[in-house]
Amino acid sequence: MLLVIDAGNTNIVFAVHDNTTWRGIWRIATDAQRTSDEYAVWLLALLKHGRLKAAEVTRAVIGTVVPASLYHLRRLCRDWFGVEPLIARSALDWGFAIDVPRPEEVGADRLVNALAAHHRFRGPLIVVDFGTATTFDVVGEDGSYRGGVIAPGINLSIEALHQAAARLPRIGIGRPSGVIGRSTVPAMQSGIFWGYVGLVEGLVARISAEFGQNLKVVATGGLAPLFAEGTPVLAHIEPELTLDGLRMLAARNPAPTLAPGRIRPFEND
Repeated sequence: MLLVIDAGNTNIVFAVHDNTTWRGIWRIATDAQRTSDEYAVWLLALLKHGRLKAAEVTRAVIGTVVPASLYHLRRLCRDWFGVEPLIARSALDWGFAIDVPRPEEVGADRLVNALAAHHRFRGPLIVVDFGTATTFDVVGEDGSYRGGVIAPGINLSIEALHQAAARLPRIGIGRPSGVIGRSTVPAMQSGIFWGYVGLVEGLVARISAEFGQNLKVVATGGLAPLFAEGTPVLAHIEPELTLDGLRMLAARNPAPTLAPGRIRPFEND
């Protein structure tokens, strides 16, 4: 099985794939100080709950936008699963051109989203990812990565509004019943929800105009289904797009070799 690790600014997603389907997908809050042993205690318990064994993991791939977490995640793969993980980075074989001046600056999550979206829908298209940041990534007809847009994420905006305005409470995100709020919380919810709908619609229109044609839009991230209720622009919702992209990247590239002297744990399980 393949162990896939998607380390974002807010959550780290761990998943295992058996070449046919996802056997388990689990999330934990991102904490750069969490050690490989702490990850292992949590993850091995979940594998056992899913009737899976660590010894069944034969490959691993890590995509991260949090460099500080990479050391412990790599140690997790080496020490607890006995595999050297493939690290998603621009220098790997992506199967497409990264058509920007500095490919090494593009986040791994944006590249794997582009890979999976093109494989599923074919370009040209826009991938909208509702994460800690809300990103818009443009994929050409040939699958090439063309750049994109980075905007503040929804939860960041909610927190900033609460922190900067003394009388505004911290709110949850949801679709309000109308646009005009009749009290503070509905007014804030409307500003966040319909404001981001307007952001999505406006940027998709401007990107398409600059690109010179209408682009298919693929959305991912936990809040994608919610915002799809407010606009027809988000035509395709793919919750596991980033995981699928990491899985495809691992399939395209040779597995790194574990350093000499290391042994696989659980070999006798």
